[in-house]
Amino acid sequence: MNCPKCKSHDTRKDGKVKAKQRFYCKKCHYHFTVKKKSTASSARIKKNALELYLEGLGFRAIGRFLKVSHVSVYQWIKNFGEKLAPLQSDNHIKVVELDELHLYVGQKKKIAGYGLLLIEMGKNSSIAYWVPAEPKPAKNSGI
Repeated sequence: MNCPKCKSHDTRKDGKVKAKQRFYCKKCHYHFTVKKKSTASSARIKKNALELYLEGLGFRAIGRFLKVSHVSVYQWIKNFGEKLAPLQSDNHIKVVELDELHLYVGQKKKIAGYGLLLIEMGKNSSIAYWVPAEPKPAKNSGI
């Protein structure tokens, strides 16, 4: 910790005042406390954490990259999410189709079934239906 008065690095801890760590400079005999990091850099770090999370990185990876605790990253992302308004639309969606939605049993080469996810959106609630289908065996499959 550098002394704010003489910029010396020769300091030691000197107790706590109002839950803040005090320091003592051995060269100029100055007592000081460390100021909190600036909120501008803190806000920038939180924004970077959110961007990295939206890119698909995990909390621990973000923490390692930004040199902060992964628990702090988790809390920041959670707080961002709580501030968002729920996503709602006045448009009525009747059918949503998901491509490449297969159910594999045993080996991946053997497709046991597939289907469509149908979602009916209301103003206050939605209903989802799973419509399964069985594939027709090919003529040369031996089944």
